[in-house]
Amino acid sequence: MNEEPTVNASWLPQDRVEASSTENASGSSLVPVLEPEPELWVNPWDIVLCTSGTLISCENAVVVLIIFHNPSLRAPMFLLIGSLALADLLAGIGLIVNFVFAYLLRSEATKLVTVGLIVASFSASVGSLLAITVDRYLSLYYALTYNSERTVTFTYVMLVLLWGAAICIGLLPVMGWNCLRDESTCSVIRPLTKNNAAVLSVSFLLMFALMLQLYIQICKIVMRHAHQIALQHHFLATSHYVTTRKGVSTLAIILGTFAACWMPFTLYSLIADYTYPSIYTYATLLPATYNSIINPVIYAFRNQEIQKALWLVCCGCIPSNLSQRARSPSDV
Repeated sequence: MNEEPTVNASWLPQDRVEASSTENASGSSLVPVLEPEPELWVNPWDIVLCTSGTLISCENAVVVLIIFHNPSLRAPMFLLIGSLALADLLAGIGLIVNFVFAYLLRSEATKLVTVGLIVASFSASVGSLLAITVDRYLSLYYALTYNSERTVTFTYVMLVLLWGAAICIGLLPVMGWNCLRDESTCSVIRPLTKNNAAVLSVSFLLMFALMLQLYIQICKIVMRHAHQIALQHHFLATSHYVTTRKGVSTLAIILGTFAACWMPFTLYSLIADYTYPSIYTYATLLPATYNSIINPVIYAFRNQEIQKALWLVCCGCIPSNLSQRARSPSDV
């Protein structure tokens, strides 16, 4: 039986491949021994991840620059969108740096730093998504008092807490919570330990449950507001139904996209370890990176103020239909 060509899986321990080769070589002498095919120098999955990181970096860099250089985009909502874009930007840079270090500068220290950067960045990204959900809920539930100094202070507190927690999580592998000295404790992402990956996965599931609950409450508020507006303006029931359905559909797309991207890797990290084939890790990790590609489209480029800023940067003008567009209850 022919051996499949091995690849350099930078995310997993390499001794599994060597052990497999040794077992095959120690078999019966009656079985003809075939010359192993040459090892591929670059893992195609790593190329795909590096490409995703490049796209993530370019896309989110645009959002970060627009929010940073536009003084009018300083409301709590834009601070949180900027935090999300910055986290995704760092995640994209981490994927690129990991590719470079994996093939050009191989060492345990660089592996710890790059994996720590990626873990911290994606943790800050998920935390920013949760903070945006909390902000949207508060802006609807406390509509009359939302635009106040108290809200700005609360936003800064959320940002400090989520980035502080993300940095601490990213420093854990560097500070010694890794599996470099004991390969048997490795998770699907080396050098993270199985316990480390389990804590991250459970934390994600808890945050997803909280986001789900908040979005259910947001749906209820949106439907109530749409009904009140329809009664005040004497809209038809059909118009009220269309507006409500659009708002609920938008929330379903936001939450569904988040779950579809992150849930496969989260569940896989809970049940798998370093002995599982690396292709499963890549196949579940890649969709998680796509979430950082989709985030600017959902949270930034759909925003009317950011659209205006983009038009001003690109052509120095604002389309009349954009400047006159009114916000509806479905814009959540």
